[in-house]
Amino acid sequence: MSATALILNGLLAVLLVVALGVGWRLERRLKALRDSHEGFAKAVADLDVAAARAEMGLADLRAATDEASEALAGRIAAARTLVEKLDERLARPVPVPAPTQPAAAPAPAEPRARTAAEIFLETRDGPSAKSRRPAPAPEASPAKETPRSRARVDDDLFEGPDDTSRPSSRPGGRR
Repeated sequence: MSATALILNGLLAVLLVVALGVGWRLERRLKALRDSHEGFAKAVADLDVAAARAEMGLADLRAATDEASEALAGRIAAARTLVEKLDERLARPVPVPAPTQPAAAPAPAEPRARTAAEIFLETRDGPSAKSRRPAPAPEASPAKETPRSRARVDDDLFEGPDDTSRPSSRPGGRR
Protein backbone atom coordinates (compact mmCIF):
# COMPACT_ATOMS: atom_id res chain seq x y z
CA MET A 1 0.00 0.00 0.00
CA SER A 2 1.14 3.33 -0.75
CA ALA A 3 1.76 6.08 1.71
CA THR A 4 -1.13 8.12 0.35
CA ALA A 5 -3.54 5.27 0.93
CA LEU A 6 -2.25 4.82 4.46
CA ILE A 7 -2.62 8.52 5.21
CA LEU A 8 -6.14 8.57 3.80
CA ASN A 9 -7.10 5.43 5.78
CA GLY A 10 -5.64 6.99 8.95
CA LEU A 11 -7.52 10.22 8.27
CA LEU A 12 -10.71 8.22 7.68
CA ALA A 13 -10.21 6.34 10.98
CA VAL A 14 -9.74 9.62 12.89
CA LEU A 15 -12.86 11.08 11.26
CA LEU A 16 -14.83 7.94 12.20
CA VAL A 17 -13.67 8.22 15.84
CA VAL A 18 -14.64 11.93 15.88
CA ALA A 19 -18.04 11.04 14.30
CA LEU A 20 -18.58 8.39 17.00
CA GLY A 21 -17.80 10.96 19.74
CA VAL A 22 -20.16 13.54 18.19
CA GLY A 23 -22.87 10.88 17.78
CA TRP A 24 -22.46 9.77 21.39
CA ARG A 25 -22.74 13.43 22.63
CA LEU A 26 -25.74 14.00 20.37
CA GLU A 27 -27.45 10.87 21.68
CA ARG A 28 -26.97 12.05 25.33
CA ARG A 29 -28.48 15.42 24.49
CA LEU A 30 -31.44 13.81 22.72
CA LYS A 31 -32.01 11.53 25.72
CA ALA A 32 -32.03 14.58 28.05
CA LEU A 33 -34.44 16.31 25.68
CA ARG A 34 -36.76 13.28 25.66
CA ASP A 35 -36.66 13.14 29.48
CA SER A 36 -37.48 16.84 29.77
CA HIS A 37 -40.22 16.41 27.20
CA GLU A 38 -41.74 13.62 29.33
CA GLY A 39 -41.47 15.85 32.42
CA PHE A 40 -43.08 18.68 30.48
CA ALA A 41 -45.92 16.40 29.34
CA LYS A 42 -46.44 15.28 32.95
CA ALA A 43 -46.46 18.92 34.14
CA VAL A 44 -49.01 19.81 31.45
CA ALA A 45 -51.21 16.87 32.52
CA ASP A 46 -50.97 17.98 36.18
CA LEU A 47 -51.81 21.54 35.15
CA ASP A 48 -54.81 20.27 33.18
CA VAL A 49 -56.08 18.35 36.24
CA ALA A 50 -55.58 21.44 38.44
CA ALA A 51 -57.44 23.62 35.92
CA ALA A 52 -60.34 21.14 35.86
CA ARG A 53 -60.49 21.18 39.69
CA ALA A 54 -60.37 24.98 39.66
CA GLU A 55 -63.26 25.10 37.18
CA MET A 56 -65.29 22.77 39.40
CA GLY A 57 -64.42 24.92 42.44
CA LEU A 58 -65.51 28.06 40.59
CA ALA A 59 -68.77 26.41 39.61
CA ASP A 60 -69.37 25.42 43.24
CA LEU A 61 -68.46 28.94 44.34
CA ARG A 62 -70.88 30.46 41.83
CA ALA A 63 -73.65 28.15 43.02
CA ALA A 64 -72.93 29.02 46.66
CA THR A 65 -72.83 32.74 45.82
CA ASP A 66 -76.16 32.52 44.01
CA GLU A 67 -77.68 30.60 46.90
CA ALA A 68 -76.32 33.08 49.45
CA SER A 69 -77.55 36.07 47.45
CA GLU A 70 -81.03 34.55 47.23
CA ALA A 71 -81.06 33.87 50.97
CA LEU A 72 -79.75 37.37 51.69
CA ALA A 73 -82.35 38.92 49.40
CA GLY A 74 -85.05 37.02 51.29
CA ARG A 75 -83.72 38.21 54.62
CA ILE A 76 -83.48 41.79 53.39
CA ALA A 77 -87.09 41.65 52.19
CA ALA A 78 -88.19 40.22 55.55
CA ALA A 79 -86.22 42.91 57.38
CA ARG A 80 -87.81 45.66 55.28
CA THR A 81 -91.25 44.25 56.07
CA LEU A 82 -90.44 44.21 59.77
CA VAL A 83 -89.09 47.76 59.62
CA GLU A 84 -92.30 48.94 57.94
CA LYS A 85 -94.40 47.21 60.61
CA LEU A 86 -92.26 48.72 63.35
CA ASP A 87 -92.57 52.18 61.79
CA GLU A 88 -96.35 51.74 61.63
CA ARG A 89 -96.50 50.69 65.28
CA LEU A 90 -94.29 53.57 66.36
CA ALA A 91 -96.42 56.04 64.41
CA ARG A 92 -99.62 54.81 66.11
CA PRO A 93 -100.44 56.24 69.55
CA VAL A 94 -100.31 53.64 72.29
CA PRO A 95 -103.54 53.44 74.30
CA VAL A 96 -102.90 53.82 78.02
CA PRO A 97 -104.89 51.28 80.02
CA ALA A 98 -107.02 52.57 82.87
CA PRO A 99 -105.43 51.84 86.24
CA THR A 100 -106.98 48.76 87.87
CA GLN A 101 -105.43 49.35 91.27
CA PRO A 102 -106.19 52.25 93.51
CA ALA A 103 -103.79 55.10 93.07
CA ALA A 104 -100.80 55.01 95.37
CA ALA A 105 -100.38 57.70 97.95
CA PRO A 106 -98.91 60.81 96.42
CA ALA A 107 -95.22 61.30 96.98
CA PRO A 108 -94.33 63.85 99.61
CA ALA A 109 -94.20 67.30 98.15
CA GLU A 110 -90.89 68.99 97.65
CA PRO A 111 -90.19 71.47 100.41
CA ARG A 112 -91.08 74.91 99.23
CA ALA A 113 -88.65 77.75 99.36
CA ARG A 114 -88.89 79.69 102.60
CA THR A 115 -89.39 83.39 102.58
CA ALA A 116 -87.10 85.81 104.30
CA ALA A 117 -89.81 86.49 106.92
CA GLU A 118 -90.05 82.78 107.81
CA ILE A 119 -86.30 82.52 108.17
CA PHE A 120 -86.27 85.63 110.38
CA LEU A 121 -89.05 84.34 112.59
CA GLU A 122 -87.39 80.91 112.87
CA THR A 123 -84.09 82.38 113.97
CA ARG A 124 -85.82 84.74 116.41
CA ASP A 125 -88.37 82.30 117.90
CA GLY A 126 -86.63 78.95 117.30
CA PRO A 127 -87.63 76.25 114.85
CA SER A 128 -91.16 76.54 113.56
CA ALA A 129 -93.74 73.83 114.06
CA LYS A 130 -93.32 72.70 110.49
CA SER A 131 -89.61 72.05 110.86
CA ARG A 132 -90.14 70.16 114.17
CA ARG A 133 -92.28 67.59 112.39
CA PRO A 134 -90.47 64.20 112.07
CA ALA A 135 -89.29 63.17 108.63
CA PRO A 136 -91.54 60.66 106.85
CA ALA A 137 -90.39 57.04 107.11
CA PRO A 138 -89.19 55.45 103.88
CA GLU A 139 -91.57 53.03 102.24
CA ALA A 140 -91.15 49.41 103.25
CA SER A 141 -91.15 48.10 99.67
CA PRO A 142 -89.78 49.87 96.60
CA ALA A 143 -92.21 51.00 93.94
CA LYS A 144 -92.84 48.43 91.25
CA GLU A 145 -90.96 49.17 88.08
CA THR A 146 -92.94 48.62 84.92
CA PRO A 147 -91.48 48.19 81.45
CA ARG A 148 -93.02 51.50 80.49
CA SER A 149 -91.35 53.39 83.35
CA ARG A 150 -88.05 51.65 82.63
CA ALA A 151 -88.34 52.75 78.98
CA ARG A 152 -88.66 56.38 80.08
CA VAL A 153 -85.56 56.05 82.25
CA ASP A 154 -83.66 54.41 79.40
CA ASP A 155 -84.72 57.18 77.05
CA ASP A 156 -83.35 59.73 79.51
CA LEU A 157 -80.03 57.90 79.46
CA PHE A 158 -79.66 58.29 75.72
CA GLU A 159 -80.79 61.87 75.40
CA GLY A 160 -78.02 64.43 75.28
CA PRO A 161 -77.94 67.68 77.21
CA ASP A 162 -80.35 70.37 76.22
CA ASP A 163 -78.85 71.77 73.00
CA THR A 164 -80.45 75.18 73.40
CA SER A 165 -78.59 75.79 76.67
CA ARG A 166 -75.20 75.56 74.98
CA PRO A 167 -74.10 78.72 73.17
CA SER A 168 -72.14 76.82 70.53
CA SER A 169 -75.01 74.60 69.42
CA ARG A 170 -76.60 75.12 66.05
CA PRO A 171 -80.22 73.99 65.61
CA GLY A 172 -80.35 71.28 62.97
CA GLY A 173 -76.56 71.30 62.58
CA ARG A 174 -74.15 68.45 63.00
CA ARG A 175 -72.19 67.98 66.17
